[in-house]
Amino acid sequence: MVPELKVRRLSSLRRPQRPVKLSPLLRPSGPPRRGKLTTWQLTACAATVGLAISAVAVTAAGPWDSGQRTAERALSNAEGRDGGADHGNAEPNAAPSAPGVLIALGAPAGGAPAPTGRALADVLDPLLKDPSLGTARTASVVDAATGKEVYGTKAGEAVTPASTIKIATAAAALSALGPDHRIATRTVLDKDRVTLVGGGDPTLTARKGNQGNASLHTLADATAHALRTKGVDKIKLSYDTSAYSGPGQHPIGPNENIAPISPLMADEGRLDDSTSGPAPRTAEPARDAARTFADLLRDREIDVEGEPGSKKAGKGAKTIGTVRSAPLAALVERMLTHSDNDIAEHLARQTAIAADEPASFDGAAKAVKKELKKLELPLGKAKFADGSGLDREDRVSARLLTALLARAADPAHAELRPVLTGLPVAGFTGTLRNRYADDKASAPGTGLVRAKTGTLTGVNTLAGSVVDADGRLLVFAFTASGTGDPKAAQSTLDRLAAAVANCGCR
Repeated sequence: MVPELKVRRLSSLRRPQRPVKLSPLLRPSGPPRRGKLTTWQLTACAATVGLAISAVAVTAAGPWDSGQRTAERALSNAEGRDGGADHGNAEPNAAPSAPGVLIALGAPAGGAPAPTGRALADVLDPLLKDPSLGTARTASVVDAATGKEVYGTKAGEAVTPASTIKIATAAAALSALGPDHRIATRTVLDKDRVTLVGGGDPTLTARKGNQGNASLHTLADATAHALRTKGVDKIKLSYDTSAYSGPGQHPIGPNENIAPISPLMADEGRLDDSTSGPAPRTAEPARDAARTFADLLRDREIDVEGEPGSKKAGKGAKTIGTVRSAPLAALVERMLTHSDNDIAEHLARQTAIAADEPASFDGAAKAVKKELKKLELPLGKAKFADGSGLDREDRVSARLLTALLARAADPAHAELRPVLTGLPVAGFTGTLRNRYADDKASAPGTGLVRAKTGTLTGVNTLAGSVVDADGRLLVFAFTASGTGDPKAAQSTLDRLAAAVANCGCR
């Protein structure tokens, strides 16, 4: 018997209207099955699709501020609610108001029927047998309103999750720190020595035009002003990375998918102008950030002697400048939308700091597991070797992934809402931008499926949320191991999620 999650029913809205016909959703074999698209789905799709067209303007506002959240904010504002997480330069609201946004985009109505396991099996079982899914596959579909698992195939089996583990990292960080938490980067002064103290902000930038990030330019302005006020115009500069412990290099070794993990870094240690995805990385992000900061101080007529060196700030040092990251809610959304490995590893370490564990790989693993246990989630044999999913030693079950998503939909846990609002939208944003729309078999899920992707060699996963044809909010997780053709595996996973969205399975 699968234990049900303790989830309160979401607020009810009017019953869905008469469904309209949707293009066929193809199965692996046999005749196509015709699906239905209700006004619930049309509302969700219209809000996402219509406003996602303004992608160029969204990109100008920040690489992580995707059409999904733009659509949600616009729809929420139109209905008189407060907006979601603030991605601009102004101070954000005290807490994101995503629960209302989620309701507007298709939270289950009081009369919307839940699907049955047998009917879901009729639709999903044939797809799960597709050979593109490799040698082992698991699945879980949960009714978000009740927390009840309505479909499962080896759902409790712990498997390599790849990047879908970021859902667990996000939930743990939000639970431990809250959605409004900001990560500080400081400068402190002790006699004639200024120390740049890293707090673990992976989005700190050295580029002009901070796009809502904490900026070394802003910190240099504040620091130079404070020094001049004290009559100081010549200093020695150090940098402090003591906030983290243990090795900074990820077990996969030097890799364009992630920089060495340091509490002090600028622009994720990228050596090009990119803001997401693989890129050449510096081997010494803290040193490079400190060198850049020294140059910025010199530009402000502060004489910095020699090269910055690594040194822990003294206990008597006084803070003279501080910049803070965007709220944690925004960092989580950016991480999930773009599958940002750097942010993921830093959020895991921030969770460790909050839990009074060492801010290392081992400490972060303990802290994440401890925080998820507090949320009464089915951990089973879960193992968190890292926060990003790059480590093949990670183990997570499909049931844990759906439990995390269901908990994020629970009105009693509004602090977890960015786990849902940060999910990429099929065919429009993040890692799902180039999927669904061009695949006839999965096209019915375009704009309706919101899901975190996971990809390693031989491993493909997908976990997220859909509103089915009856207006019921469902969360799902599908994993495939031993895959040989990643594109074929991704296509089948996309068809699975689209099948759930297209199904009035009773």
